[in-house]
Amino acid sequence: MTDLPDETGLTRRELLELSVASAALAGTRGWSAEAAPARSAAGDAIETAVTLRINATSYHLTLDPRTSLLDALRHQLALTGSKKGCDHGQCGACTVLVNGRRINACLTLAVMHDGDEITTIEGLANGEALHPLQAAFIKHDGFQCGYCTPGQICSAAGLLSEVKAGWASYATDDLTKSPALSGAEIRERMSGNICRCAAYPNIVAAIIDASGEA
Repeated sequence: MTDLPDETGLTRRELLELSVASAALAGTRGWSAEAAPARSAAGDAIETAVTLRINATSYHLTLDPRTSLLDALRHQLALTGSKKGCDHGQCGACTVLVNGRRINACLTLAVMHDGDEITTIEGLANGEALHPLQAAFIKHDGFQCGYCTPGQICSAAGLLSEVKAGWASYATDDLTKSPALSGAEIRERMSGNICRCAAYPNIVAAIIDASGEA
């Protein structure tokens, strides 16, 4: 087929190339307008007031709106139990509970959780009494270097809540019944938490042990 010019004077190929370039440019402009934080006359990002309720205590902060929840916990509040491993949501070392559900704190902005109930590893114990999962991890030696352990324990707490609520996973055989807390279920549900020391069998044993008490 001959690529003849149309009434605009452009060939079909030139018209397509122009359309693609225009769409890409429009998309870039739209992203810049929406994603860029508001700035003061001096060019600094305008900070935002936020109240974070963490471990049953409210903290009133003024943050750059681009601050991740993990950075707010570690740098603004000195709650360093949540670890920064990959900072890309791939290792799970920063796992915390938000309104009872586990999330990666490095992948969410602090300002998105104004008023939410956030629980970190520091808030799981009841005073001097360890949470059953903390005690089980010690009993079963569910850690070696310990860097991933806070995220592992918080993720396990979320896992137990999910199983109790009857949530199925990819490893659940019968979707008409509440999932049984088998080794396969635990490994599937904890797959987002990486242990570079490979203490996985001990972690599974600890979660099973704690499941009757947590």
